[in-house]
Order: sequence, then C-alpha cells, then structure tokens
Amino acid sequence: MQQLHVNQPFPQDWIRMFTHLANLFFEQSKLVTEQADDTAIDLRFTEVYEESPSITADIQWQGTHYTSRFAEEVKETEEREQLRQRKRMYSHVLLDVLEQATGMNQEWGILTGIRPTKLYHMYRQDGHTIDEAKQLLQQRHRVSVRKSELIAEIADVQLNALPDLYSLKEEVSIYIGIPFCPTKCAYCTFPAYAIHRKSGRVETFLDGLHEEMRAIGKWLKEHDIRITTIYFGGGTPTSIEADEMDALYQTMMESFPYMEHVREVTVEAGRPDTITVPKLEVLKKWGIDRISVNPQSYTDETLKAIGRHHTVQETIDKYWLSREQGMRNINMDLIIGLPNEGLEEFEHSLAETEKMQPESLTIHTLSFKRASEMTRNKDKYQVADRETVGKMMTRGEEWSRDNGYIPYYLYRQKNILGNLENVGYSKPGEESLYNILIMEEAQTIIGLGCGASSKFMEPATGKLTQFHNPKEPGAYIVGFEEAIDKKIAYLEELFPSSETIK
Repeated sequence: MQQLHVNQPFPQDWIRMFTHLANLFFEQSKLVTEQADDTAIDLRFTEVYEESPSITADIQWQGTHYTSRFAEEVKETEEREQLRQRKRMYSHVLLDVLEQATGMNQEWGILTGIRPTKLYHMYRQDGHTIDEAKQLLQQRHRVSVRKSELIAEIADVQLNALPDLYSLKEEVSIYIGIPFCPTKCAYCTFPAYAIHRKSGRVETFLDGLHEEMRAIGKWLKEHDIRITTIYFGGGTPTSIEADEMDALYQTMMESFPYMEHVREVTVEAGRPDTITVPKLEVLKKWGIDRISVNPQSYTDETLKAIGRHHTVQETIDKYWLSREQGMRNINMDLIIGLPNEGLEEFEHSLAETEKMQPESLTIHTLSFKRASEMTRNKDKYQVADRETVGKMMTRGEEWSRDNGYIPYYLYRQKNILGNLENVGYSKPGEESLYNILIMEEAQTIIGLGCGASSKFMEPATGKLTQFHNPKEPGAYIVGFEEAIDKKIAYLEELFPSSETIK
C-alpha cells in the first residue's frame, strides 16, 4: 500500500479521482491528510489565478523532489464545466509528477474511464475536425499520439459500419442475459452461475424471461419503436438446451417489432463445451449466424487454471463444426496476461487463431475485478509483468493488421494489467454493431434477463440512466415483474406517446 500525504482536504470524489490515478503507478494507493508513514509520498498542490488558472503539484519521495505546473484558459461559463476543468488540471499535474517519480509513462494519460472513444466522438459532434479532436485528447487529457491515432482510426471504422451512429437515439437495442455457464471462470464477475437442472431454477428463470421479452416487445410495438441490434449474452446463452433456445428465439420473433429491419442478432456461444449440432441447427433455423466461440487461450494448462472445462482441441473442433453448420460470422476472444502465460504462449494462441481466420477477434487484457476468484486469491494466480503485457498487446496489434483485421471498438477497465485496453478487431465489414453501440453509448439499450443492465438515453440530451435487473436467478424470478414495470416507466419518459404529449 503506497500512501500519498496531501497538504489539504479534498471532497470524496476528488480523493477517488486522485486514487485512480495513483493506482496506475502502484498496485494499491491511499491518500491521507493526517500523519503518514515514512515511505509516504508527500504531495502538495498550489492553485493560482492570474490571467488564466494554473495548478502546481510538488512531491517529495525517497529523498527527491518533483514538480509540475499546468495552466489552461477558462472558456466555460457553467459552474459544473468549470469544476470539471479544475479536476482535469489537477489530474494533469498529479500524473506528470508521478510519471517523473516512477519513470512510468501512461499512454492513456489521465483517462481512467471505460470509453475513451466516446470522448473523441463527442469532440467530433461538437464540430471539431479529426486533427483537432486528436489534439484535444493529447492536450487536455495527456493521451499519447499513438493512442489518439488508434481512437481516431476506430471511430472512422465505426462510422463506416454505422453511418447513422449519431442519430440512432430514436431506436433501441436489446441485450438478453442468460446467467448460466458450465463452470465459472476465475477472472469472471459477470452474472454467471454453474448450470444445475435439479433445482428447477433454469426453467423458472426462462419462464420469467419469456414474460419480460413479451412485455417489452408489446410496449415497443405500441410505441412504434424500432430495434437496431439484439444481443444474447450471459453467462453463456448456449448453456441451455436446444429446445429452450428455440423457444426463446420464437418469442423474440413474435414479440419484437420490425424484426425484418433488425440489423444484427448475435448469440454468445463463448464456451465451446456448450456447442452442439442441435443448438447450431436452432440458430440456423432462426437466421442467426453471428456467434462467439471463445478460446481465451490455446494452452490447456491455462484453461484448467482459470476453470474452463474444455480443451484447446475442443475449441478448434467446435469452431469448424460451427462453420460447417452455417455460422457466417464468428468472433473469438483471447485474453492477455492469464496466469503463467507470457509472450511465447500468446504467440501460440495467435498462430492457432491464424489457422481459423474468424471474422472478428477481441484481444482482452486481464483485469483484476474485485469480486473475481482471481482477485481474491492473487497469490495463487501468477500473471505477467507490465512490460511483458505491453509486448503482448503490441504483438496482437501487429498480428491483427498482418492478417487483415482492423480495430473497431475499444474499452478499458479498472485494475487492468499494464493500464492497457481491450480492443475488438474485425475483417472489414464484419464489425459487431452491438459492440459499437454499447461502447459508444449511442442509444438506449434495454437489458432483459438475469443481471442485465439497461441504459436509458434521453434522445434530446444524451443523458443516461441505468437500471439493473437482479443478478441472482432466484431474485430475478421473484422480481422480474417489478423490473418490467420500472423499465416501462423509464421508456415512457423517453418516448412519450402522442396522447401523453397532448
């Protein structure tokens, strides 16, 4: 635990901001205003207002003094925007002095949020040119030239895939969460429960999900709202039986409006051990040909260590089986930094992926999520160091370009190894539209099923309101009707009917 002793009190949201930045350099950090231990960093801020405001940060650590000053003209008049600017300026100088003190360079600058591309899109919608938007990322947020170029490239691909990305606020997308998996992976915090049939909770959950789909579909039909994309996630949606999948897709087709105009339906079949011919036949029956078959790693020892009860060969076999059964668009996931894996193991995973050439490949960087088994038992799971993880990410970028893939979406997470990112690559024209929409928060996403998160977007302002369905199947079964009512109430506010307006 690295302590930072600050010379003045700050509000709690400022303390969180400083802590997030300090955690980029230290595994754990804590800001204190009272007596600190001998190893603490002594941190002092000075704020001066002359022609333009400036912030100076000074730290004393391990017998050395470091300082940084940043000034920026105040153009905003709203108090909230001025506060946001002050926070950004404080973040600038804190990041700079910590980079000086540790010798570490943070390519994402002061950005600790999940969606850096959303910030770029915002600048573009405000009328800035591509070059101006990149400069703003570099100057206001200390993002490196390399990362700002990556963001601009991704945004361009997104706008080619969805030319109306900025004007889809009057439509919605649907996320349907199936909370069951064969086993729970050690790094996972998604609502995922080992599937057991004896308790009857699978069947009862599905009964509730059908009701939720019908109720939301009925409301959308009555209000003439179109659906852009539908995404079955989880858990693993292919954990349930083929006849149960069939019934769900039938309810989808019967309940949701304008299904002929839905641009994309995706089903995660992420665990190869859940993929069977009957399930693939059901997908094909309903015209669904976008799935995920996720290896995560092509090393059997790694799969055992993280709790995935399938082999590398099973991943390969199920990929080709899916192809034979007509799956036209297959995504695969790899995770950088899994236990006991380095550059050699990652090269092997890339070489195996190259043999299959899936339409898209998402390269994740391992994130130590607070509730995961891996985070609770870090000593048990030895992972790669920052330098190695960085080399693996760079190698993934090179491999993707060499194999004809382009980056099309990007997101980041707290406690992610090497302060890196997760990047989705695809063959040109094969981008997942849902992934773009959810990452750029471009429209309302209605979450159905266990643990599903809804994001309700005010079409005029872009303001987001979140609502979460219960995570545990038993709680969902008890509370899904109340969740339906609350979601419809949110939707009524966003999309009032003509009678309501009158």
